[in-house]
Amino acid sequence: MEISDRPAARVICLDGTGRVLLLHWRDPINGVTFWEPPGGGIDPGETPLSAARRELTEETGLPGDAVVDIWVPVERDYHWLGVHYVKVEPFYLARFASVPPVAPTTPTAEEQDTYLGHGWFTPAELASLAEPVEPPALAEVIALLADPPARE
Repeated sequence: MEISDRPAARVICLDGTGRVLLLHWRDPINGVTFWEPPGGGIDPGETPLSAARRELTEETGLPGDAVVDIWVPVERDYHWLGVHYVKVEPFYLARFASVPPVAPTTPTAEEQDTYLGHGWFTPAELASLAEPVEPPALAEVIALLADPPARE
């Protein structure tokens, strides 16, 4: 199996009550369904922040400028479409006062075949979802971004 470290960036979108936006996917190769924050590959010459903003808009229709330059590095180890990804991705933060409408604007053919929908979830609901959440430590990532430690 191919192993890839293709650079990517993701966005933790929080609404005014602390719920997080997750996208629901199904991998047609292995049949696994899972939930994951919006995001995707970083194009050549693109910064991680620019990629996070672009991916947010493409995958959700939400404004990319909502993504702020606050991020944490997250170790990833997952399978998608027959590729094993092992890498560290920056996860950025975007906040919304209320729940905005979510609708992909420019889904790729791959996304059209694998996207199952979206949902806004409280931290407690994350733990009770029937399908896995990626990354497995998502609750900790959300906590770090939602209430970052003071920097000296």
